[in-house]
Amino acid sequence: MPSNASASQVRDFTLPCTGGAPFRLSEHRGKTLVLYFYPRDNTPGCTAEGEGFRDLHQALRKAGAEVFGVSRDSLKSHQAFKRKMGLPFELLADAEETACAQFGVIKMKNMYGKQVRGIERSTFVIDSEGGLAREWRGVKVPGHAQEVLDFVKTL
Repeated sequence: MPSNASASQVRDFTLPCTGGAPFRLSEHRGKTLVLYFYPRDNTPGCTAEGEGFRDLHQALRKAGAEVFGVSRDSLKSHQAFKRKMGLPFELLADAEETACAQFGVIKMKNMYGKQVRGIERSTFVIDSEGGLAREWRGVKVPGHAQEVLDFVKTL
């Protein structure tokens, strides 16, 4: 998408953030943002996904992108997960499902034969003008962070 004029604008939202101050989308205008939504701290897929973004963090920053992970876990859970995993980016706590609802990532999923409501692993790239540049839904973790980096380099 060469022209950002065709990208749909992402509505502003505010969420608690591991960095201390709340994350407010509008305060990041001028930067490319990678928002990755994941089901839960300290689970195998979410750990692997966090590692992928952690390991490519410097390359993503060099490409002009800031990374934020989002789940419904508490800020306290996020802080422990971030510390344990050595994540160099902040995690956003969406216990009220504000951003989850806005991005439409809450789905019914099968877990051990039961229907449960949870986050469908999804990633969104928001361009420097606040437009949605790209989205991935139903993400498979292997190679995903690299795919996001490859896309960000095209912006």
